[in-house]
Amino acid sequence: MEPSAYHHGNLRRVMLDAALQAIGESGPTGWSLRELARRAGVSHTAPTHHFGDKTGLLTAVAAEGFDLFAATLEAAGGDFREVGVAYVRFAVRHRSHFQVMFRPELYRPADPAVAPARARAAAVLSSGGRALSPDPARDRLTTVAAWSMAHGFADLWLSGALADAAEIDPETYARDLITLAFGHLHHPKA
Repeated sequence: MEPSAYHHGNLRRVMLDAALQAIGESGPTGWSLRELARRAGVSHTAPTHHFGDKTGLLTAVAAEGFDLFAATLEAAGGDFREVGVAYVRFAVRHRSHFQVMFRPELYRPADPAVAPARARAAAVLSSGGRALSPDPARDRLTTVAAWSMAHGFADLWLSGALADAAEIDPETYARDLITLAFGHLHHPKA
C-alpha cells in the first residue's frame, strides 16, 4: 500500500486490513504495530496516533467483528439451527475477526464501539436458546450449550483439528450437528 493512503484519510481501514492479514498469518499476537505500519506503507507512529496501542487496534478489530457477527446472526432469522449455521459461517468467512473477538484479554470489551455489537449478538443467541429450550428455567443453560457447540465446532474447523475438514462443508456439518444434539428439544413456544 502506498504511504499516501494515510493522507487521504484511509489509515483506519488500511491498518485494520493490515491487522486482519497479520492475524490470519500469525495469529492475534504474532505481530507488532511497527510491522503493520511497514506493511501499510505508513510511518511507524501513524498507527499509534490513530489507535493508541496494539490493544486499541485489536479493540477496533473486535468492534468491527462483533458488528459483522451480529448482522450475520440477525440475518439468519429465528430458527436456532440457522443461527448456529450462521455462527459457523461467520467464523469461516471472518477468521481473523473470530480469533480476536472471543479473547477479551486482547482488547477492551467495555469499549463503546464493542459493547453494543457484542450485546446485539448475545441477544440473538439468547433468543435462539429461549426458542430451543423446553423449560424456561433452563433457557440460559440451553443457550450456553448451543453456543458451546457452534463455537466449539467452528474452532475445531478453523484449527484443522478435524481430520476430514477438507472433505465436508462446514455449514452443512454444523446444521447436522445442531439437529443431532438439539433437534429433539425444539418446541416452539406460543
